[in-house]
Amino acid sequence: MLLPIENLLSAAEVTDFRRVLERADWHDGRMTAGHQSARVKHNLQLAQDDPLAQELATSLMQRLSAHPLFITAALPHKLFPPLFNAYREGMDFGLHIDNAIRGDEERLRTDISCTVFLSAPEEYDGGELIIEDLYGRQSIKLAAGSMVLYPASSLHRVAPVTRGTRFAAFFWVQSLVRDPLKRRMLLDLDLAIQGLRRAHGESSELLSLSGLYHNLLRQWADL
Repeated sequence: MLLPIENLLSAAEVTDFRRVLERADWHDGRMTAGHQSARVKHNLQLAQDDPLAQELATSLMQRLSAHPLFITAALPHKLFPPLFNAYREGMDFGLHIDNAIRGDEERLRTDISCTVFLSAPEEYDGGELIIEDLYGRQSIKLAAGSMVLYPASSLHRVAPVTRGTRFAAFFWVQSLVRDPLKRRMLLDLDLAIQGLRRAHGESSELLSLSGLYHNLLRQWADL
């Protein structure tokens, strides 16, 4: 499932993030890459223990924890704290697949990859997130403050930036429901229930559908 989420961060929040990122201490992005990814990764990244990066990551996780569509779509069990990268002119990230496991002391299975765009599309040329999936090639370039969720099992790359700077946050989710098809069915069912509730109010039929949702989640959850 590939799912854009618009306006995760407000314009004011994006401005605050950018103010921090533009004065940050950037390093070679290969410091967090696996063996295969390191050969094709050409970008900059904030160190995970950088106090500014940790401050931004905490703020972003607070926003994610309160965002209904993210919770409904990802069904997060564990979240790898957001990291921050920058692509300047001439930088890219070639075709790769994310590591299946992240973390040292507390390990996390990467079910879902997430990118939060922190530069407006008009600020840079190139830099599209290109995802290869069963339905072909998807090219993603969202407004600043918006994010995209996609299967961590997908082959993907970041196209070369030819003008400007592309700032972004990225992180991974271990979902309560490992199977992406089951997650998609639960998302569709939950959104349908919410739509019916808004249109018609509560009913015995909605109660039954809600029970079905929770019983499926109970059956499929991996704790």
